[in-house]
Amino acid sequence: MELNEQFENAVAKSKQLTERPSNEILLQLYSLYKQATEGDNTQDPPSNPFDFVARAKHDAWSALRGKPALECMQQYIAIIETLQKS
Repeated sequence: MELNEQFENAVAKSKQLTERPSNEILLQLYSLYKQATEGDNTQDPPSNPFDFVARAKHDAWSALRGKPALECMQQYIAIIETLQKS
C-alpha cells in the first residue's frame, strides 16, 4: 500500500479510536497532520493571549518547520498504530 493511502487510512482510524488519547498525543497528531498536508506553518500566532489551545496548536505545528511531509506521515501512522494496540 502506498504511503499516502496508509496515511489516509490512519487519519480515518484516528476518528474511530475507542479511547481518547492524551492532550499531548492529540497535539502531536495535529501538528504532524498539518505539516504532512499543508507544509510549514505560515500563519500568524493567535491574537488572543488567552486562547491557550490555539496557541499550543500553532506552536506545535511551527516546531515541525522544515520536516518533510513523508516523515510526518510515517510518524502519524506509527502513533495511530500504537494507539490502536493499547
